[in-house]
Amino acid sequence: MLTPELLEKGLAWLLTTGLKILVIIGVALILTRISRGLTRRLEKIFLKGKEDEESLKRAKTLSGLVRQFLNGLIVIIAVMTVLAALDIQIGPLLATAGVAGLAISFAAQSLIKDVINGFFIIFWDQIRVGDVVEIAGRSGVVKGLNLKMTVLRSLDGNVHYIPNNLIDTVTNMTKEYSQFVFDIGVSYFEDVDEVIKTLKEVDEELRSDPQFAENIVSPLEILGLDRFEDSAVIVRARTTTKPSKQWEVGREFNRRLKKTFDRKGISIPFPHLTLFPGQNKQGETPPLKVKLVEDKEVITGEIKN
Repeated sequence: MLTPELLEKGLAWLLTTGLKILVIIGVALILTRISRGLTRRLEKIFLKGKEDEESLKRAKTLSGLVRQFLNGLIVIIAVMTVLAALDIQIGPLLATAGVAGLAISFAAQSLIKDVINGFFIIFWDQIRVGDVVEIAGRSGVVKGLNLKMTVLRSLDGNVHYIPNNLIDTVTNMTKEYSQFVFDIGVSYFEDVDEVIKTLKEVDEELRSDPQFAENIVSPLEILGLDRFEDSAVIVRARTTTKPSKQWEVGREFNRRLKKTFDRKGISIPFPHLTLFPGQNKQGETPPLKVKLVEDKEVITGEIKN
């Protein structure tokens, strides 16, 4: 039951300790805002006047890491200050936390591995926010990166949270520049030199288009006739683009190449069946006899020796 004495003590607590706690929380919120502005300034410092995409990725990654560190530090200091305002001895708590932390550390080895691996990934600039990477069997755009985990969003929209200790190999598809490899299959009856000439024509046309020209770093590199397959010869080529632009350029190149092949009559192989009735001893090929049965064509001819 509330008594005047309890109300008086409660009011006194609110005007002293309660007010201190509110001030501490307010200061923590202000410091959080200041840290946000500070990280924006740091981002500009990291850029060093550069405006290219690679520098922007690096600056955003580092500034985000600094912001997380500052916010964590502010929260820890605020909690310790609130405990001190509540007359809770921090020393014994720290001692207890130290003993408990020693015990937990044995069970938190994966967390330690996460932090160590995350530190080296960021330090060596292997992954930046905005990169397209393949790690731990997953691929996608890097949406978040810290010492604990890396966050990817795949092409189908799924978000993957990958602990850094699982990352042993990093495949970065958008570091400094990107490349798209074309394996163009054409019929064995086609002139390979004419095919290569057509590839160069389509590349020149694409590089002349203002919509794509700024994303293409260099002319198409013809690697030559790569291999012979069952029904096609494969001509391999490669284009170099700005980071993350290889798929856009590659798809448009394929679209224009198909239209050009159609216009020039260059055949792209597809599964089909060729019937050859053979030859007799005189080297003559007998005609095939076709008989319609239930609206279906049935071949009834045979070779006579």
